[in-house]
Amino acid sequence: MFDNLTEKFDSVFKKLRGRGRLTEENIKEALREVRLVLLEADVNFRVVKDFVAAVRERAVGQDVLKSLTPAQQVIKIVRDELGRLMGTEGENQLDLAARPPVPVMLCGLQGAGKTTTCGKLALKLRKEKRNPLLVPADVYRPAAIEQLKTVGRQLGVSVFDSQPGQDPVRICEEARNYAELNGYDTLILDTAGRLHIDEGLMQELVRIKASLQPREVLFVADAMTGQDAVNVAQSFDAQLDISGVILTKLDGDARGGAALSIRAVTGKPIKLVGLGEKLDALETFHPDRMAQRILGMGDVLSLIEKAESAIDQDQAAEMEKRLRKEGFTLETFRDQLQSIKKMGSLDSLLKMIPGAGKALKQAKGLQVPDKELKKIEAIINSMTPAERRNHRILNGSRRLRIANGSGTSVQDVNQLLKRFTEAQKMMKKMQQLGPKGLKGLMGRGGGMPF
Repeated sequence: MFDNLTEKFDSVFKKLRGRGRLTEENIKEALREVRLVLLEADVNFRVVKDFVAAVRERAVGQDVLKSLTPAQQVIKIVRDELGRLMGTEGENQLDLAARPPVPVMLCGLQGAGKTTTCGKLALKLRKEKRNPLLVPADVYRPAAIEQLKTVGRQLGVSVFDSQPGQDPVRICEEARNYAELNGYDTLILDTAGRLHIDEGLMQELVRIKASLQPREVLFVADAMTGQDAVNVAQSFDAQLDISGVILTKLDGDARGGAALSIRAVTGKPIKLVGLGEKLDALETFHPDRMAQRILGMGDVLSLIEKAESAIDQDQAAEMEKRLRKEGFTLETFRDQLQSIKKMGSLDSLLKMIPGAGKALKQAKGLQVPDKELKKIEAIINSMTPAERRNHRILNGSRRLRIANGSGTSVQDVNQLLKRFTEAQKMMKKMQQLGPKGLKGLMGRGGGMPF
């Protein structure tokens, strides 16, 4: 979503870095460009005005102007203010400290991804050792209840059995009683939406909140709708006093205005963000990390957290033993590849590495090879165990068989083997570093032949 914004910020900062010393006029000129960049990104104009004023006040101080690296100081100020604009660390945590079952109410308009987000939230809470119950309280949209039940089956998460035509408040009350009797500690309420705000919808939501007293009332906003999402969030907040926001479709190609405006306009924190269609693509929102990503500085902390959650430590230890005993083979590489796939798309992972996203963009014609990864896995799976352990036995006839078995070409097989040979050389260098080098590689998905 923020690629265009990142590129424009980089252009502004490049001009600042090109100057040996900065003056107040240089900074004001840069901030005029920053103002245009934010307005073009569909950020609320009042938010832009306050943001630019805050940066200007800090940037024209003598400590900045007289420093050895004034341009870097200004960039740091912009990063800090971007983070502050989107919230503060700590307010992004869900507050579930109450007597179970703890109700969490999701609300929003149709099309924002509310029902799917309920499933994503259930999966996230289950990973945090909670036992959630999904509650389908949207009795108006065709198949809404069945959709949530389908999501629940995919995740292995229980869904309360409600029926169309029932009173939504009654559904939620019965679900709470059911949860108390059956040991569920969290209720995730999927409430009704509309294509637009109306009085009937709001009154129903007010009744549900009054009856259930949810610990969290989360407004689900479609980040692709820009300022419309901010305006709708204000309307819901006025009626329900929401506790936070979940931004969906943050991996889309919108300009990013909703993410940068919604906290400042509503005063309510962004708590979670949806970064893809997969049911595990819901993450805690970190304002400071998002500011770094917008400015092209990467997000190494989030990358480490993804690796820790996706890579089983016992498997990593076992892989390390196999590396010591057998060396780096196509078999161990395939296992690493599967671990990396659990962390998300390669494109999203590379953007978390400082400078990697920009480098990829500068490499004309280079596409991040998510489809290529599937092809590589298919090729390796088409080999016999002996071939995976020793690729040197792969003669012409074996390569033809593997190509036919994986639906690829002999050229694809040859290309993989060439890249793999290069990766093996890198692994030998890593082995010279000893146990720490290998452990670091296992925890970071090393050995990728790209």
